[in-house]
Amino acid sequence: MKKAILATKVGMTQIFDEDGALIPVTVLQAGPCVVTQIKTVDNDGYSAVQVGFVDKKEKIVNKDKAGKKEIVHRHGVNKALKGHFDKAGVSAKRYVREFKFENADEYTLGAEIKADIFEAGDKIDASAISKGKGFQGAIKRFGQHRGPMAHGSKFHRHQGSNGACSSPSKVFKGKGMPGHMGCKKVTIQNLQVVRVDAEKNLLLIKGAVPGPKKALVTIKETVKVEA
Repeated sequence: MKKAILATKVGMTQIFDEDGALIPVTVLQAGPCVVTQIKTVDNDGYSAVQVGFVDKKEKIVNKDKAGKKEIVHRHGVNKALKGHFDKAGVSAKRYVREFKFENADEYTLGAEIKADIFEAGDKIDASAISKGKGFQGAIKRFGQHRGPMAHGSKFHRHQGSNGACSSPSKVFKGKGMPGHMGCKKVTIQNLQVVRVDAEKNLLLIKGAVPGPKKALVTIKETVKVEA
């Protein structure tokens, strides 16, 4: 059975292994997730499992003091999603993601997926939205070199020449320019699970995982196996 789970990033720390070696790890709150839908080739054209993570309140509609105007708390779940979760027999969830599994029929609707599906030594791929850095120059964004800082130079942190004037008379695609940095989906492959706390649903992953604290992280079995 293929394995995958949703998690939130708690932070980084360090632990010691059995040999006394210091290992930097990222702590992830992995699950519990619930199966909210099972997609099959006959009904949907492909095989997949939809899971939900983190409970979310339903939409609450209140009336003002006069009893006329309705006040809707927008951060809840609407009727369409509420019906979807009720059909699966689970509570409303904040995050809903889909994993394409060939063995989706092995899962059952409403079943819980916890951190204990992984074991120490497993290799995983972690995906998350990276930290946003705002608008940055070419030096910080792409690691380009700066110009001379003295002797009358007026070229310091510019990105350099953009393109020749006559030939090809254009700026090539992919030229490193200042712009928005970060806030992109980043996947790090072949990370190792160092420790699993089944009681608290914690995964300790060796090294860094993309995203800030409290970010949603998708954990899957690695697609590349090291020789």
